[in-house]
Amino acid sequence: MAQKIKLHPETPHQKRVFDIVDMLNSGSVMLFPTDSKYALGCEFSNKKGLDRIRSIRRVDKDHLFTLLCDSLSGLARFAHISDNNFKIIKRLIPGPFTFILPATKEVPKLMVHPSRKTVGFRVPDSPICLSILTELGSPIMATTAKHQESGGNDVEVNNPDDLFHIYDKLVDLVIDDEQPLNPESSTVIDMTGDTAVIIRPGLGIGRVEEAFALQNLEFEYS
Repeated sequence: MAQKIKLHPETPHQKRVFDIVDMLNSGSVMLFPTDSKYALGCEFSNKKGLDRIRSIRRVDKDHLFTLLCDSLSGLARFAHISDNNFKIIKRLIPGPFTFILPATKEVPKLMVHPSRKTVGFRVPDSPICLSILTELGSPIMATTAKHQESGGNDVEVNNPDDLFHIYDKLVDLVIDDEQPLNPESSTVIDMTGDTAVIIRPGLGIGRVEEAFALQNLEFEYS
């Protein structure tokens, strides 16, 4: 049975954040809220944790995880960012956006796209996430917490208690912000080419369009 820790969504209790970080540093896998959907995650160098999450989600070794960072400077340590991309990202973070960028050698090979050498990066607009990331001092590798039927089809879970019940015996830690589940996904932007490509419009898409317009930069939809 997972340990459940309740945190205020805006002002998370620091002692509880310390407890969460201790568990992550000890190899724990957690279910936690972001500024979009709930996610499964662990400290980014935790290979066993990554393998456990793959098993929980029933995904293969080619499934791409997202690296959650606490700031733009943290992100820049793990991603190669062009000047134009830097301007856009600076306008959008923190926020519900996933940026696909070339990875530096600091990123574990298990997380990197095998042919493109890219990774998805996020700086979530979530006081809970940012408090944990800041105290942890390293990124969290994460993927959306989806529930799958035996046939492999994703099932939408609309109630937090149902989600917690599903993962109670699969993870070590459940973080409860006592808020309704957010049904929307992050917006995903591929920034690996000369022109940025929005491959999944989601939360904050209007902010993305505005950011590109303000910088007089082009983008396209896939």
